[in-house]
Amino acid sequence: MSTLDRRAILKALTASVAVLATGGLTAAPVSAAADVSEDWTTQTLGAFADTLIPGESRFSGDRVCAGAVTGPGAVQAGVIDVMNSPQLPLAPLLPAIAALLDVRAVAYAAVRLIWLSPSRPPFVDLSFSHRTNLVRGLFGSDDIDQPVWQVLSLMVGIAFDTAGQFDTGSALTQGHPGLAWLRFPTPDPDGLWRFADFSYGRPLAALHPATTPSGSPA
Repeated sequence: MSTLDRRAILKALTASVAVLATGGLTAAPVSAAADVSEDWTTQTLGAFADTLIPGESRFSGDRVCAGAVTGPGAVQAGVIDVMNSPQLPLAPLLPAIAALLDVRAVAYAAVRLIWLSPSRPPFVDLSFSHRTNLVRGLFGSDDIDQPVWQVLSLMVGIAFDTAGQFDTGSALTQGHPGLAWLRFPTPDPDGLWRFADFSYGRPLAALHPATTPSGSPA
């Protein structure tokens, strides 16, 4: 991958994370199910997301979601829909990112004499344990593409942990898999979140008398 390509990918990834972090997307579908018609790019990126936040298999013989755990993972939380959102600049670059990951998988397998099936993407054909070992190495300080994987992993986390592609209230109403699994609290009847219990069971300091109604310091 050329320097220009890396720069374009990082720019698109960073812009996508910024949009998600501000709740800038309109509601998008959450694809919990899948079938064998998924293209190689979708399979590879789905397997990457499932390695970071694993979920149960979606159907018998599912290779993308390795079924390493029970319950939903990043794929069930709609991370692929997020990456492909037309409201983000990332979709045209996804094949290049997936291809880079598959190249790494081929190199990883060659060193370890692991046979890979030509009928599926190389990264997807690795076992979950080998995927985990490979991904761990991608985040090493000596990996030239480390920033790509770091920012891509942020997107995976945002999709599952915060339902960043949705308004939070709407995501809870629709039963977003990630928020439901994390038991994210529902808002009060007026749609606002208030936390009556302090983190340490007591307030850490008295409220300053000049604090504004919005909570801003004096």
